[in-house]
This record gives sequence, C-alpha cells and structure tokens, in this order.
Amino acid sequence: ALPIYMSTTALSPVSVRSAPPIGLVFGALVLGFVLVAAAVAGLLPIQFSILSVFLCAGPHNWVEARYFLSRLPARWGRLRSFFLLGFAGVLVLTAGFAGLPWFLELLGADGDIWTTSYAAWNTLLALWIAMLVHMRSRQNPRRDWGWIWPVTFFVIALAWLMPMLWDLSLVYLHPLVALWILDREIRRTRPEYRRTYHLCLLAVPACLGLIWWNLAGSANLAGNDLLSMRISEHAGASMLRGVSSRCLVATHTFLEAVHYGVWLLAIPWLGSRTNLWSVPRMPLGRRSLTWMRGLQIVLLLSAAVVVVLWLAFLADY
Repeated sequence: ALPIYMSTTALSPVSVRSAPPIGLVFGALVLGFVLVAAAVAGLLPIQFSILSVFLCAGPHNWVEARYFLSRLPARWGRLRSFFLLGFAGVLVLTAGFAGLPWFLELLGADGDIWTTSYAAWNTLLALWIAMLVHMRSRQNPRRDWGWIWPVTFFVIALAWLMPMLWDLSLVYLHPLVALWILDREIRRTRPEYRRTYHLCLLAVPACLGLIWWNLAGSANLAGNDLLSMRISEHAGASMLRGVSSRCLVATHTFLEAVHYGVWLLAIPWLGSRTNLWSVPRMPLGRRSLTWMRGLQIVLLLSAAVVVVLWLAFLADY
C-alpha cells in the first residue's frame, strides 16, 4: 500500500484574518461610484446631465452594440424565428417612435390623437416583448414563464389609462435594465463577485431616497434657457408639477449616470474575460473571414458616428 502523507502545517491565524474578502475592491469601487454619482446629481443636476450626456451617450451606445454583437450566435437554428421577430421589432418600433412626432405634427393632430398614438405604440412594445419571452420559454431548457401574459395585459391597461405617465416611467426605468444585464455578466464571468454586487445594489434605492428627502421640497431649477427647460421637461417637470424639477432632474441624472457606469466601466472590465474586445473570437466573427471583416467595418463606422455625435453636440447641444 502506498503511504499517505498529510501536511501538519497549520495555516497562520494572522494570514487567514488578513485575507481580504472576495470582491472587496470591486464592491468599494461600485459603491463609491454610486455615491459620487448621487452626490453630484443632487448638487449640480443640470450641469451633470449636460456633461454626462455629452461624454457618455454615444460611447455607451457603441459598447451596447458591441456587446450585443458579441453575444449573437453564429447560426440561429431553432431560434431563427425568435431573432427575426427581435430584429423586426427593433426596426419597426424605433422607426415608429422616431417618426411619430413628425407625422402627427404634419397632420396637425390634436392632443387626443397624440395620446392615442403613443398608447398604441406602447401596446406594440409590450406585445413584442411578451412574444419574445413566450417564444424563448418554449425553447430548451423550457421555462415556466406563463406569467408574462397577465403582466403584459396589465401594462397595456396602464399604457391606455395613463399614456404620458407610462412614457415617463420608461424614462426612469430603462436605465435599471443595465443593472440586470450586469448581474448576468457577473454570474457568467465572475460569479464570486455576485453577492458583493447584490449588496452594492442596495445603495441605489438608498441614494434615491436621500435625493428625494433632500430635494422633494426644494425650489424648482432657476434656468430659463431652452436647454435647461428641455432637460426638465424630459424628467417630467411638466407632468409632475407638484414635485420640484430639481428633484426630478437629479433623480433622472443619477439613474442615467449609473446606466452609463455599467456600460462604460463595468461591462468593458468584465469583457476582458469574454470576447467583447476580440471580433475574431465572437461567434459571428468565427463564422467566416467575410463575417469577421464585416463586423470590424460595422464597429469602425459606428465609432465614427460617435465622433460625429460629439461634433454635433459641440456645434449645437
């Protein structure tokens, strides 16, 4: 029989106690970013909004597009109908949202027609998402996502009962989608940090509570220039007249800053462990040399669009 050797060397109690918890630096950076973003948004809401949109709007869309392309499979197989519906919905809904104001102004539509049109657009958006969730649930491994239909019809009811408030809720809720995507990426690439990340997420509602507590009763923003008025309008100042516009702009700017932080800091950092920064390693890039060159050209052109956007901001924000 082979002898079995067991080490009798004990771990030093000092070394065990001094070992930093997993994700300590990561958690400190995430928490620090959230706290700084909340503080700046509360103190300088308009200025922070202008600066963050100027610097981050274009680049964060570029990273989003790159992330999306890196996650697309080379061949769709049984998910072909899922992806076709997804792409069709993106194109149709985007074109509709961009063209609807122009079309309604051309018709000289009154307020009721505007309200009905946006309620119809929100209905199509809700049904499109529900269909995608339903189709994905029927693919292996099958998932019990039947709850999507009652939730969808409830959302549609809200969209028709309060169409403008529902549109405003999308303005505030859509930045939070990035936090869910980041959670999925942490689970996929650095699962040991996930618990720390979940604890850090508690800082977001805490900071929102502090912003509301400090600014809900404050005076409205003093700026009467067109840019300040547009920023306040986007944050819902014209609909929520009983709430300080300073509080609304600070809330929206804080959420947008968190959104930008996810896409411009966290996702790129996690991308060092994935194919995010390597087109040849992307599934579509591995499909053929033609696909790889095509992806590189698309990403290069989209980066040029970001530069053009910056120049346009400088010319006329």
